[in-house]
This record gives sequence, C-alpha cells and structure tokens, in this order.
Amino acid sequence: MHSTVRQDGTGSLPEGLGQAIRETADDIATLLRGASDTAVPVPRSEWTVGEAAAHLALANELMTDLASGRERPYGDGTPQSLAAANEQSLAVFEERRAEPLATMIADQAGLFLDAMARTTAQGSTGADDGLVPATPLGSMDRHTLASYLLTHMLGHGYDLARALGRPHMVDPTRAGLCMPFMLSVMPRVTNTAATAGLTARYTIRLRGGEAFGVSLTSGAVQVTPGPPQGRSDCTILIEPTAFLLIALGRVNPWRAIARGQILTWGPKPWLGPRFPALFTAP
Repeated sequence: MHSTVRQDGTGSLPEGLGQAIRETADDIATLLRGASDTAVPVPRSEWTVGEAAAHLALANELMTDLASGRERPYGDGTPQSLAAANEQSLAVFEERRAEPLATMIADQAGLFLDAMARTTAQGSTGADDGLVPATPLGSMDRHTLASYLLTHMLGHGYDLARALGRPHMVDPTRAGLCMPFMLSVMPRVTNTAATAGLTARYTIRLRGGEAFGVSLTSGAVQVTPGPPQGRSDCTILIEPTAFLLIALGRVNPWRAIARGQILTWGPKPWLGPRFPALFTAP
C-alpha cells in the first residue's frame, strides 16, 4: 500500500487507520465531557469511569512515547504484570476529572499520529519501518502499534459507553483496522491450559472483511493471513464488531451466537464455540 505523509498526521499509516484513531479519541472525549460523575463504576471492572479514563490518557501518552522512539517499559506482557503496571501508574496519576482527561486522551492521540508522520518524514525505511521493541505486549512494527492503540481505545471506550449509558463507538470498519494487532498478539495470549494437546485448523472469516487461519498443533498456535494450509476443521463466520468485543473479553460469545452474529461449519463444527476460550483477552 502506498503511504504518504499528510498534514493531518495520518501519513505512513494504512488507509483509514489514522482517521479512526483520531475519531475514536474524539468520541471518547465527547463521552467523558457528557459525564456528570466520573465515580460511576465501570461494568465488570474494578475501575470507575474516572480511573478508566485516566488509564486511557496514560496509555495514549505511553503509545506516543513508543511511536517517538522512547523506551517505556510497562510490565512483561503477562496479564498479572500489566495489571500491576496499570495500578502503579494510576496510583501516581491522581487526575479523575472528566474535562482534563478528555483533553489528554484526544491530544495524545493527535501527538501519536504526529510522531508517526514525523518519523516517516525524517527518513524511515518504509511502511513497516522498524520494530517498536518494548510495547506492553512485545515487539511489533509501527503499523501494528497504531492498530494496538486503536484496539486499546475501543476496548476501554466501549466500557466507558456502557458505564455512562451511551452508544459505543465500535463499528465494523474500526474493528477491521484492529486486526493487524489482534493477529500479531494471538500467539502471545494463548491460553495454554485450553490449547494443551489440541490439534485443529480454523478458518476465521470476518463478515464483509478478511479471512485468516489459526492452526494448532499439540497446543502450539500459528496465525496466518488467509485460510490455513489444508482443509479447515472448522470455519467461523463472524461479524467484525462481535469478533473484536469477544476477543477483548467484553461480550459473551454465546450471546453473539444467539444473535446470529456467528456461524460455524466444517468437518468439526463443534470446535467453533471452543475457539474464544483458546485465548486470553489482551
């Protein structure tokens, strides 16, 4: 894909990704500015709206530093270490008011895009120009880092919308732009207890979007663009929004099945409902 540096800070990114980052941050900021009380609890979370928003503001700042080439160690990638790093960062950052956090979330998203464009303008080597070695979930290229930022904002933005009783901002287009990160991180977040001894080939098709393969051989996971080699044991057709929210642990897969958002077929269709449990939400 041809990339150019643009004045709006979306240069060097795949089409639509920069715009999605900016608009998602703005949507979250709008949500917060409409909140009368940031002490409201977030459903299925130990955080309040103010704490979740503070985490987002800090995370966007972290991603901006990474995009700028600054090292920012943050846990070791395990859920336990990330949770500890989150709590430590919130303990020293005391802002919980809606307006300052809304501004910081939107501003840091813009600074992230500026950093991406600036790196390209200074002579980076191309589209996937070098690795960012120390993200909270390991080494990844810069485009995947941008997809990571969008994924993280959408997950917590969904939480904030639910807490505040407002429509969420996750849609099929934005969910599709999260796929580079999701596919890169899947082998890292494998639930080894669930995959132990399992040998199976899945084809996952996003309705209206791309397909990818997930092959398990005695528990080892390989993710590939397009269907896996050989015949799939199970093909899963799923709405992109449902895929993202299930993968992030926000939606029960059985609820999505009941709504007709997931269809499975193949020689072993019973493997379909088992798929979400093979991974731990990043």
